[in-house]
Formats: sequence, structure tokens, C-alpha cells
Amino acid sequence: MQIVAVTSKNRQIYHNLAQAYEAEFSCIMSKKPDENGIFPLDTELGGPIIGYLCYVDGIPAGHAAIEYGPNEHFEICDFYVIPYFRGQQVGRQFASSLFEQLRGTWEIKQVQGAVHASVFWRSVVNEYTAGHFIDDEYQCPRWGWVTRQRFQHG
Repeated sequence: MQIVAVTSKNRQIYHNLAQAYEAEFSCIMSKKPDENGIFPLDTELGGPIIGYLCYVDGIPAGHAAIEYGPNEHFEICDFYVIPYFRGQQVGRQFASSLFEQLRGTWEIKQVQGAVHASVFWRSVVNEYTAGHFIDDEYQCPRWGWVTRQRFQHG
């Protein structure tokens, strides 16, 4: 597995994967594509939001968008592994590698209705932190009711 930051040279790969991500969540988020079949992105890269691509054997397998907050606070805004690579521990390894690379306080949110995402993140964070994390639900100003995992990694 190789993880690289999104740059101008690989931004189109990120956007291609982001379209698949948006399509997968379109029913939960009640959104449809425009007349060209393009979904608007919920999370745009830039400023404090950095994109990452995950490659497996040279093939783009997933993407992540991480917001860099003050005092080494990181939030996973988007995280996606294409279906072909699911069930092969790619998502778990991708997430764990990002946690290792960026040490600090982490927050991961899943919108209401994204049960599969909550199951995934609870499992990943539980394993990564040996059960030392907070899992709760709260009213997020941006996403409404969300399930959230938080932990400190220093």
C-alpha cells in the first residue's frame, strides 16, 4: 500500500474517486448529480483540508480528506475505499497509516443512516486504540445528527 498526498498532478484521480464516494452516499444525503452526471462534492480540498490517495499495487484504491485543525486536531471529512478492495483490510490499513502519520487528536463522524460506515469506524478505532476512544452521537452544525469517534494519539 502506498499513501500519497493529493497534488495538482494527481488531483483528477482524487476527483474521480470522490465521484464514486458521492454516488455511494447519494441516497443517504438526498442528492443527485447535475445534468452532466457530476455530483457536487461535500468536501472540497484546500486550506486546512488535505486529500490523500491510497494505492494498492499501483491502482488507486481509495481516498481521504482530512481537516487539519488547531493544536494537532484532525478530522476525517471523507474516507472511501472502492468496493473491489473492500474486505481485504485496505480501509483499516489506510486509516491506521494516516493515524500513525498524523499524531494528535482525531475525530471521525458518520451521518445518520450510514450504519455501514459507523460499524467500520468503530471497529477500526477500537482496534487501533485498544478500546480507548469515545463513541457518541451529537448534533453537528454541518451534518445534523452524527455518530462520532474521538481519540488522542500522541
